[in-house]
Amino acid sequence: MSQVTKEQVLDALRQIQDPDLHQDIVTLGFVKEPAIDGSAVDVTINLTTPACPVKDQMKAQAEELLGALPGVSKVKVEMTAEVRGQTGPPRKLATGVKHFIAVSSGKGGVGKSTVTVNLAAALAKSGARVGVLDCDVYGPDIPMMMGLTGEPEAVDKKLVPKERHGVKTMSIGYLIDEDKPVIWRGPMVHKLIEQFLGDVDWGELDYLLVDMPPGTGDAQLSLAQIVPLSGGILVTTPQAVATFDVAKAVQMFKQVNVEILGIVENMAGYAIRGTVEGCPAGTPVRLDTGAGETKVETGEGGTFEAIVHIFGAGGAERLANRYDFPVLGSIPLNPCVRVGGDGGEPIVVSDPDHPVSRAFLDVAGKLAQRVAIAEHRSLPILQ
Repeated sequence: MSQVTKEQVLDALRQIQDPDLHQDIVTLGFVKEPAIDGSAVDVTINLTTPACPVKDQMKAQAEELLGALPGVSKVKVEMTAEVRGQTGPPRKLATGVKHFIAVSSGKGGVGKSTVTVNLAAALAKSGARVGVLDCDVYGPDIPMMMGLTGEPEAVDKKLVPKERHGVKTMSIGYLIDEDKPVIWRGPMVHKLIEQFLGDVDWGELDYLLVDMPPGTGDAQLSLAQIVPLSGGILVTTPQAVATFDVAKAVQMFKQVNVEILGIVENMAGYAIRGTVEGCPAGTPVRLDTGAGETKVETGEGGTFEAIVHIFGAGGAERLANRYDFPVLGSIPLNPCVRVGGDGGEPIVVSDPDHPVSRAFLDVAGKLAQRVAIAEHRSLPILQ
């Protein structure tokens, strides 16, 4: 039996389609030069992000397709990733950062910083190089949520980001006393953001998540003027007042020509679990949730479970449909998220198998997909 050829290997791999870029992985240039040694085939597939949510499926499909080729008895498929970064004119600030992503909200209290640190930690767990810039100068929460204190070191006249959980961070919270308020006007906020990008040694990063202050003020405008943003993420709770304010943030991003990568619905329902002792399975239970009555039935041993939508439901989906961007995910309301944030241990780090952690990991994968799609659109078309 003759040895398999490189053309046969590539033809087989052309059957694998990237679900977001809608082209096969060979055409997209993801397949590096295959190595063929007798009946053994060794292939490397280099994706656009280590957080690709379909990475494992692609690997399994490649192994199956190559293993089915005549004359092939051994297959090795290695999955790697390289975030390409934006195209455009050279910039002077944070030159090693490939993607700047603003995390914003229309109002405070929706868990924007909580979402930021957990997404950053989730992306870092995938193998991406990640940083968080805390631009919420009036309420810098990133240091507490990352479990970091003290002033950053300075090397060669540049501040070194404080790092934990694989995430580099910088915040004004490292530079002022904890109980000292920041009372600044817009130009000072602009100058601080400029310094945090130019006078901090961020090194090489795939993603720099920028935790913005609530609303649509000076910090958002300054960031969009200083560096090219790959996009923005909006964080909301399901309640009407939160989604109403997010609509203003949508218009703000449109005015500064920043693409909205998607919306995250935080605090989306609380799971109540309990037991009615001595009740057989199928016994009806009525719960007064404050927003009406919820009816459930007991399971084995009298157990029951109900989802209570404390802040309502469907707000993010209505916004996404109205403005034509995706819902990246919904994060359930759970005290363990608050405990992790207060203790400097994001839940994706402290309890990676928890359902809330899996929700954050799923959102991180979808975010990476959206960035990769935008990145692909910006690439020059080869004739």
